[in-house]
Amino acid sequence: MRIATWNINGVKARIDNLLTWLAETRPDVVCLQEIKSVTEGFPTERIAEAGYQAAVHGQKGFNGVALLSRWPIEDVVIGLPGEPDSGQSRYIEALVTGDAGIVRVGGLYLPNGNPIGTEKFSYKLAWMEAFERHVRERLKLEEPLVVAGDYNVIPTPMDAKRPDAWVNDALFQPQTRSAYQRLTGLGLTDAIRACHPGPGVYTFWDYQAGAWQKDDGIRIDHLLLSPQAADRMTTSGIDRFTRGWEKPSDHVPAWVELR
Repeated sequence: MRIATWNINGVKARIDNLLTWLAETRPDVVCLQEIKSVTEGFPTERIAEAGYQAAVHGQKGFNGVALLSRWPIEDVVIGLPGEPDSGQSRYIEALVTGDAGIVRVGGLYLPNGNPIGTEKFSYKLAWMEAFERHVRERLKLEEPLVVAGDYNVIPTPMDAKRPDAWVNDALFQPQTRSAYQRLTGLGLTDAIRACHPGPGVYTFWDYQAGAWQKDDGIRIDHLLLSPQAADRMTTSGIDRFTRGWEKPSDHVPAWVELR
């Protein structure tokens, strides 16, 4: 079972890229972020024609998350329990039954948090606290769990081409990184780092200043695995090639395979 995450940065604007990627890579489950569409406006029919059913938690013009699956979806959870602002569509979760058995998949779009020192940064940290509480409860079920998405967190200096450029950004603040470390400290495995421990592993390149051409990237899209899911992991990767497509998202897909 291949589980992927992709901040699509507008599903209607990138639908052709999304469908091309689905056809070329055939992931079993996809967590999408920043669909920027109300639930009713999501291109469900075109997704179905590609062989995927969809569960959607949309929002007009901003945010929005979705789960796509080639396998049956059950027990869908819309919204993060205990989240500080339920008016923002940032979390969706479901049980997926496939060849690798039953896996619980959570897709998240964690708040950006900029600028520092404002209520936006406080909201980011409060959301991370609520997410940590939810993951802690889910881990008690002792089942394969994958929580994947745009975390808006640069975990370490190695996760940025130029870490000094991010010292005043909410994505790289000590409080942000500590909150992420508390998550992994619950017993979660960072799937990308488990298979790709070295430098130069990025999932986001800004549209400005030729960041893609200079490979001036950061790694902020993560797949965290419970011990039961990590035991099944065979490999993981990042589909960098999509960033070179016409009208690309500034993020690229990241994925993990479970046996």
